[in-house]
Amino acid sequence: MTALPVRRLAGAPLPTRRHGRWRDVAAGYGFLAPNMLLMALFLFVPIVWAVQLSFQQTKGFGDPEWVGVDNYARMVADPVFWQSLGNTLLFTAVTVPVELAAGLGLAVLLNSVLPAKSLFRTVIVLPLVISGVASGMIAVTIFSESSGVVNKVLAAVGLSPVGWQSEGAPAMVSVMLTAIWLRVGFNMVIYLAGLQNISPELYEAARIDGARGGQQFRSITVPLVGPSTFFLLIMNVISSFQVFDIVFVMTGGGPGFATSVLGTYAYRNGFQIREQGYGAALGVVILLVTLVFTYVQWRTSRTRDLVE
Repeated sequence: MTALPVRRLAGAPLPTRRHGRWRDVAAGYGFLAPNMLLMALFLFVPIVWAVQLSFQQTKGFGDPEWVGVDNYARMVADPVFWQSLGNTLLFTAVTVPVELAAGLGLAVLLNSVLPAKSLFRTVIVLPLVISGVASGMIAVTIFSESSGVVNKVLAAVGLSPVGWQSEGAPAMVSVMLTAIWLRVGFNMVIYLAGLQNISPELYEAARIDGARGGQQFRSITVPLVGPSTFFLLIMNVISSFQVFDIVFVMTGGGPGFATSVLGTYAYRNGFQIREQGYGAALGVVILLVTLVFTYVQWRTSRTRDLVE
């Protein structure tokens, strides 16, 4: 059967490579459009509205009063803000390194010939499927001063019970321990994926050269999971600066303001005492601090990669 020749209709343009490229671009933007619309509606618009609200004074009723930078000037002179910022920095400085180290250690163990690895993975990752509020309620029962498991164990070994809710330092420790418990599973999963991408031949070559387990860990494992560490560092720091649910449920920022962090202090001003303009200004500061840290870490990692 002879194929019939295809003739171009008179006046019809010939398809070109440029037309094909524009079709691909249009298709790409078509796939992105729903996500971008949702991000604009639920992320960018609220951010713009919060920035505008931070220059106003309102309690949510009536017309807001434009006060300019008064809310930010008030923040500079607010001792509770600086205490909350210090608590947030302390919380971040303590929890993030522990989460990274514990996540990497657990990933190394579960990537080895450890028996019942599936069971251990399930137990460690289980907190990820529990909401922060529910996890906070569990932690409240564990660290209860009168009937908590921790104080009962301390009493059983002859030690004095700890005021987990009535004393500032123990209250902060309980919040930190709960946050580490919640996040270490996520860190472990990411590190485990990074470890499984490392070729076993590298470890075999290191063993032939006489490198022991600790030397292999320092010279092979740690450098090759560097991208995972960078990702987790950014995610953990952002989570630490935005921590709210477990602090709010466990201590409410107390006793006093001993465990107050930027998230709980912004909530207190915005929704409890209804200083919504000041609460929005605190939220803007949290966003700016997070963006600055993320940018610095990204530039540092990019410079290091270019040098290497």
